[in-house]
Amino acid sequence: MSRILIVMSAAAVWERTDGSQYPTGYWAEELAAPHEAFVSAGHTVDFASPGGVLQPLDQHSADPTLAGADCARHVAHAQKALSDFGPLLKLDEVSAADYDAVVLPGGHGPVVDLFQDSDLGRLLVETDRAGKIVGAVCHGPAALLSAVDEQGKWIFTGRRMTAFTDEEEQLFGTADNAPWLLASRLREMGARHEQGAAYEAFTVQDGNLFTGQNPASSTPMADAINAALAAG
Repeated sequence: MSRILIVMSAAAVWERTDGSQYPTGYWAEELAAPHEAFVSAGHTVDFASPGGVLQPLDQHSADPTLAGADCARHVAHAQKALSDFGPLLKLDEVSAADYDAVVLPGGHGPVVDLFQDSDLGRLLVETDRAGKIVGAVCHGPAALLSAVDEQGKWIFTGRRMTAFTDEEEQLFGTADNAPWLLASRLREMGARHEQGAAYEAFTVQDGNLFTGQNPASSTPMADAINAALAAG
């Protein structure tokens, strides 16, 4: 079986252009659903973050009116998985050689810290160069922006991917006063961003890169990663 690293943001707030502080944290389904799928397939899953900081739960992901009727199960699974794992690994102490896949869940945190985290960038560059799996869902693809090589080139330029869309950000009510919008930024950086219907499951695979558009895409992305790992 394989060893998978889930990299979480450490951010608890998202500073807006109007100076307001938007509370954020990990989105329960985006952490729980992949973790559940990976563990059920027999894989070992570790958690890491900048400084080993345990990010809080995004309370929006515990609201059934926003996150669906199954959100309480996702919250419970995520909290138990994190509690059972114990202190998170520190991102600057993690080696790509120890893992077969690196997976990046969302919540708005990745647009606060992971998108420019040099330790994550190193990890992603090494993982991609080794042909190992990189997965990211919803706002998790913001973390891919950290993957800049020695020549200053973004290694995912020209790659097909999906992420939380500008339309979904508008519908969620967080587009106004956002410092930047994820899908637009990915396109500006040279990604071939694709999208499906708002809040419907949609995933894209480009070689070893697996991405999901929104929370509903968490399980389909994880299932695709499991299938790739099983195929060797």
